[in-house]
Amino acid sequence: MNYLAHAALAQPDVYSVTGNLLGDFCKGLAVDSLHPKIRAGLMNHRAVDRFTDQHYAVRQAKALFSSQRRRFAGIALDVLFDHFLIAHWQQFYTQPFANYKQQLYRQLAEAEYLMPATMATTMSSVRRYDWFSSYQDLSQLAVALDRIALRIRFANQFSGMIDEIRPHYAALEQSFLQLYPELRQHISELALEN
Repeated sequence: MNYLAHAALAQPDVYSVTGNLLGDFCKGLAVDSLHPKIRAGLMNHRAVDRFTDQHYAVRQAKALFSSQRRRFAGIALDVLFDHFLIAHWQQFYTQPFANYKQQLYRQLAEAEYLMPATMATTMSSVRRYDWFSSYQDLSQLAVALDRIALRIRFANQFSGMIDEIRPHYAALEQSFLQLYPELRQHISELALEN
């Protein structure tokens, strides 16, 4: 799962949202020194990642990618699953997505002082360039994936990953629709942030 799903699975406060998004930015961070609600959010983030990585639907989805690009299938699926979450938002949440997105962007702005510098920079970019609106459109999602490819520090074949997604779009969407309700249930039962 990528930023949107992690935020959606957080509690509706800035500490939880910060913790749930911190997972990709906590390298070298003294986790024990974090605010308890941020630390609980980080544990929730990790539980989401563990469940997702081990889920049969995700393993099946990764198998759809070519052997040349399968190494990066997890990264592509994280972003693609945010795309599917937006497309099916009303199936899972009562608040309209546009309202939720604006609320989330306000929370991210309010929480900047709680974030490590790299996270604050990324979350500022998420807000400024409205990443989640661009995730709604497949051609813009392709651009986002290619930007990720540019950040990989070694030679790779991640660029053009959308070419792996398009022919399997319906099957990948079904993988998401199998995974997400079970993930929500799992996180609810764990209650790491209660």
